[in-house]
Amino acid sequence: MTRILPHDHDHRFATRSVHAGQVPEPLSGAVMTPIYQTSTYVQAGLGRHKGYEYARTQNPTREALERNVASLEGGTHGFAFGSGLAALDAVLKLLRGGDHVVCGENVYGGTHRLMNQIYAGLGLQFTFVDMRDVANVERAVTAATRMVYCETPTNPMMNLADLAAVGDVTQARGLLFVVDNTFATPFFQRPLESAADVILHSTTKYLNGHSDMVGGLLVTSRDDLAERLGFIQNAAGGVPGPMDCWLALRGLKTLPLRMRQHDANGRRIAEWLAGRSEVTKIYYPGLPSHPQHELACRQMSGFGGMISLDLGDAARARRFVESTRIFALAESLGGVESLIGHPASMTHASVPPAMREEMGLTDSLVRLSCGVEDTEDLIGDLDRAFVASGR
Repeated sequence: MTRILPHDHDHRFATRSVHAGQVPEPLSGAVMTPIYQTSTYVQAGLGRHKGYEYARTQNPTREALERNVASLEGGTHGFAFGSGLAALDAVLKLLRGGDHVVCGENVYGGTHRLMNQIYAGLGLQFTFVDMRDVANVERAVTAATRMVYCETPTNPMMNLADLAAVGDVTQARGLLFVVDNTFATPFFQRPLESAADVILHSTTKYLNGHSDMVGGLLVTSRDDLAERLGFIQNAAGGVPGPMDCWLALRGLKTLPLRMRQHDANGRRIAEWLAGRSEVTKIYYPGLPSHPQHELACRQMSGFGGMISLDLGDAARARRFVESTRIFALAESLGGVESLIGHPASMTHASVPPAMREEMGLTDSLVRLSCGVEDTEDLIGDLDRAFVASGR
């Protein structure tokens, strides 16, 4: 398992983003962690090696990434995977047939698909609840419940779960508490401080920040979970390659700078959208009109660049997402470039229509990932799309 280095918690966030988990390269003193593009390692003799035997099990580039993110989350162990869903797959392998999971109803569509269409068939049970009210979590817990899993803010409805309140429930009942922190990132939110046991990230998104790799990562401070997750990581083998790890590590060095700009753009654009007559509903925790704005201010230090808006008409929403020029119509989020998407037909197409409708994920909902471009250019792009979509 990959533990953080002893000094990695000694500095503030931006310093850790640049330095945590990395040691000088011993051959040349290279500033950047090398890409250890190797599948195996020479051994001096039987049972005598330098701590590296086979690259599925250990890779120095991967270990640097794992240590870095663990430090940023305030954890002690990190585990990198080939995708965010591979990380979730490892989390679900902590359970066994008959175990029950309480999960937020508005999670990423791929999360819902993996749970309902893969693991439900292998004997796990799932109950999806609205986690805006912690009482819904309490009511869903049964004698078979072993895990509570949540996203906050959620994708794409931007609902929040009260991490401290849910943490109280899981601690009192001895349940695993897993939090997907992809949207907020550790720059704005650290769930381990609210009794979460495991943090999950799609490193594809904000942590990498440049839309040039796919990966996932888990962080924990519990030695027992770390031992099990390390075993699963090696045994199942869903690990990322060293180049992808290097790209994510490179991106993390500018995470604080990028998140400040994502947040600044998100706030400005959300305020501008709130004044548009074409928008029937807007979902952004940074707006005082958001029903959970007070909670967002309490448990997050910023609101980020993710905004969802409902245009009230599916055909208009389609024209709108096809009319932007700076906002690229594409899956994913969290890159330096702005993206626009239609969740009902893209990221959440695998969620049953009735469930989408119940949570407000309509066919007229549009999701924005506000990048780091100049705010006025982004607003101008959306303004032109409103004009074009109204024809």
